[in-house]
Amino acid sequence: PSKLEGGLWLGTAQGASTTPGPQCDLQGLWRNELGSNMTLSALDAVGTFSGSYHTAVAATNKKILVSPLQGAQQHPSDKGHPTFGFTVQWQFADSTTAFVGQCFVDRHGKEMLDTVWLLREEVPSHRDAWKATR
Repeated sequence: PSKLEGGLWLGTAQGASTTPGPQCDLQGLWRNELGSNMTLSALDAVGTFSGSYHTAVAATNKKILVSPLQGAQQHPSDKGHPTFGFTVQWQFADSTTAFVGQCFVDRHGKEMLDTVWLLREEVPSHRDAWKATR
């Protein structure tokens, strides 16, 4: 898991709410405890969003590049702690990561994304599939 603070993501969203009451707005810049950054666009009418992810950690010697992401959020309930999911198409590796999580707001109005993820890398054959998912 990671927390986005601003990982799983502990996150501080750009323009995070400091008003009382639950509120979770995924749009903005998020940063996690490992130094990765994620920027999310505003949700459209059906709850989908896009953005970019710049990881600070990777199991590669290649140059880390900003990578695109696509996702969806459930329609927020009155409780204000929506669930969401998104995938990142890594631009520097032959892999894709799927994240799922939920947004929470602490008593000071700080937003946090709590997520878990699965990464699947490309392998040369089905015989190697057992080692392809982290």
